[in-house]
Amino acid sequence: MTPVGAMPDADAATDLAALFRLLGEPTRMRILATLLSHDEVSVGAIAVAVDASETKVSQALRLLRAARVVRNRRDGRTIYYRLDDEHVRTLLEVSLDHLAHQGDDR
Repeated sequence: MTPVGAMPDADAATDLAALFRLLGEPTRMRILATLLSHDEVSVGAIAVAVDASETKVSQALRLLRAARVVRNRRDGRTIYYRLDDEHVRTLLEVSLDHLAHQGDDR
C-alpha cells in the first residue's frame, strides 16, 4: 500500500489533535462560522450572532487566538476579530463542504 501523504511525527499529531479538540466545541465553531462569513467582527456582534454572552465569546476567542486560529485588532475600546489566515478559512470551508456532502448521502 502506498502512503497518501507524509506521516506526521508524534508531536505534530499531538498538536493536530489539540487543534481539532479546540474546534470541537459548538460555540467556538459558531464563532468561526460568523468570522468565515465576515471580514472582521466585534466581540459584541459575535455574541449576538451566536446567541452567547460577551464573556463566553471573549473566553472562546482568547483560546482561538492563543492557537492562532483568529487574530484581533483594537480600535479604541472595541476589539475586532477575524480568521488568522487562509489556512484557517480553507479548513473551515472544506469541513463545511464535507458536512454538506454527508447530508447529500443520507
